[in-house]
Order: sequence, then C-alpha cells, then structure tokens
Amino acid sequence: MAAITGLEVALGQPPDALRGRRIGLVTNPAAVDRGLRLAIDRLWEAGAAGAAGAAGAAGGGLWRLTRLFGPEHGVRGDYVAGGAVPDSIDPPTGLPVSSLYGEHKRPTAQMLADVDVLVVDLQDAGVRFYTYAVTMAGCLEAGATGGRPVVILDRPNPIGGLAVEGPLLQPGYESFVGRRGQPVRHGLTLGELARAVNEAEGIGANLTVVPAAGWRREAWWDGTGLPWVLPSPNLPTLDSATVYPGTCLLEGTLLSEGRGTTRPFEIVGAPWIEPYRWAAMLEERCLPGVRFRPLWFQPVTSKHQGARCGGLQLHVTDREAFRPVATGVHVIETARRLWPAEFGWRVPTGLPGHPRGRLAIDRLYGSAALRERIDAGEDASGIIASWDTTPFETLRRRVLLYGDD
Repeated sequence: MAAITGLEVALGQPPDALRGRRIGLVTNPAAVDRGLRLAIDRLWEAGAAGAAGAAGAAGGGLWRLTRLFGPEHGVRGDYVAGGAVPDSIDPPTGLPVSSLYGEHKRPTAQMLADVDVLVVDLQDAGVRFYTYAVTMAGCLEAGATGGRPVVILDRPNPIGGLAVEGPLLQPGYESFVGRRGQPVRHGLTLGELARAVNEAEGIGANLTVVPAAGWRREAWWDGTGLPWVLPSPNLPTLDSATVYPGTCLLEGTLLSEGRGTTRPFEIVGAPWIEPYRWAAMLEERCLPGVRFRPLWFQPVTSKHQGARCGGLQLHVTDREAFRPVATGVHVIETARRLWPAEFGWRVPTGLPGHPRGRLAIDRLYGSAALRERIDAGEDASGIIASWDTTPFETLRRRVLLYGDD
C-alpha cells in the first residue's frame, strides 16, 4: 500500500482545528502531494474554492491561507544552507512570507496577527540537527504563547522509523541545530517528534498531528510510493539522506562534507588527505553496511572551494545494518589520527543556524565529548559505546503514531 501524506489526508477530511480558520503555513518545496503539487497551492486553492462557492456547506470545513513562514532555505527553497531568509511576498500567491531563519527563529505576535492556526508541513530528514525540527519546536512555543493551535501535516521519515542512534544532546548545548535530550537519529516522524518535544519540554501547545496514512515504521522513502523531492539543496537523493546523520558531523571540522560536489555527504575529504591510506584504515575496521572508495574531488562551493581534495565516497551496501552516526565518528577519528597536524575543528560562523559561542562540532554532537575524546586519542569504538539513548526511547514509545517498533 502506498503512503498518503498528512497533507492529502487533511484535504480529504479537514480536521476541526482548520475549519473556518485563517492558516499560517510553515512549509518548503518538499511538501508535495503524490502528484507533486505543493502544499501551498493545495491549501490556497482549497481555501479559495471554499470561500467562493461553498460558504453555506454543511459543517463549514473552509479555511483561508493568510501567511507563509519560511524555514531555512525559504518556502520556495531558493536560499543557501545557513543563509538568512528574508521576509518577502510570495509571487505566485501574493501572500506575505515571514522568515523563521533570520532575525526571528519562531513566529512573533506580529506575525500571528492574521493567523488563527499554525500549520506545519515540512519534510524532515529524521535527524536532530536538521533545522526544520527546531523550527517546528519554535512553532509549538509560539502557538502556546500566542494561544494558536498547531497542526502538523505529517510525512514519513525518509530513513525509516525504527533506528535510534547517537548521543543525547546535553543541557547547555541547545541551539538551532538541536533540542535537549534528543539523539542524532531519532526514528520519528516530524509529527511524532512534535508530540515528544511538547511533552518533554512542557510546552503546552494545543497540538494536532494529521498522520500520514499507509506508512509503516520499517519503510524507507523508496518503499512509500511517494515522489522524492529534495528536502533541502544538499540532500538531493535518498542516498545522501542515508549517510547524512553521520557525515554531517564533518561540518564541525575542517574536512569537506561534500558540499559543492554532486554527492554531498557521500563524498568527504580535504586537500591534505591521501585517499588510499584513509580508505584502508576504515576498511580494516569492517564497519557494518558500508564500504569506502578512495577518490579525489574539487568542491565548486563551500569548504575548500576550487581546491583538489583527497577523500572518500561512502557506499552503503546494507542500509539496515549501516550505522551512520557511528560511521561518522569513525571517519572523523581516523582523519584526526592520520593527519593530526592538518586536522582541525571549525570555528563558528555566526550564521542564523550557527550562532557564535560553542564550537560547531559541540553543537552538532550535543556536547564537547566527541571533540575532547578524539583530541585525547581515544578510539571511535569507545566513544560509540558510551551512548545511552534509554531516556529518549522511553519518551519515544509514548508518542508513536504508526505502531510499535
């Protein structure tokens, strides 16, 4: 059975929270239906049609789309990673667009003046530091503070809803790339994560989740029957999303995570890397579900732009066995071990999602432990063995919408 997005479920049977309301929609270009039509267009047209011809329909069931909210990359996906998204007017609809990735990280009272209910339709990546999850949490906070219900139109987790992996984010390391208490790979949909955040942080939002129909937890995106639309510019394929939970940690180092190549997060390296030596060390570790191919590449943007880099491409051979976060730790630790003089940790940039203060690696990992232990010469296996996701998994079991694991 093919999955049906929460968007299409809501259009077929509008929840009470939307009927007769002015809607503020938090969305981006990956929020499409099975026919590749945008949530913006579907909700705009449904509201306009109702207002024009069904005012007397039994039970109402109408809404009016009054405002859009832009997360990282914007509602139309035309802003680069980490780049501020401005307030604007959406040309196709003429609707005002309020930025949630610039001066403000969550809706303000002024933004909500023409909004009765916040609707969030975003395609998450299943990873703590993917900024849409933090944007969603900010909407819960704004909804609770401003007395606005929040409706999540849910979508499948593209990398499956079973695996949980990585360290929990520790108090004091919260940022726009992570909420406290969450592991790197959380194994939830955005709607389930909203339920978890609302409960764990005591936000008290009036939350409604419209589940995706026909999705099973074990299904990866290519088992849903839904079209793949890249959720952000550097996750062009399911392959890139598969390795992203681990190799995104390289953003906190001087190693390229593959931005500026045609295979971001699958290709990694730096100008000082000797590929065959690096690949050999990683291959010797026999990490489950992945092989490492030595290569050279030249990023056209981002880190080491225009420089010839040595590196690796990660080839996932068994995605059920593959542990992306653990693999990312092995990749970083071996690079640090082989090239200690050249390896380094990236200094914060001050961009909207990466405020100055703590080092980028500490915000991504959720504590200083990875950096400190690798610098002390500890092997990756010891670091990975220290992870304990039990507190999160206890919460997780209470918020599942698609059956038990």
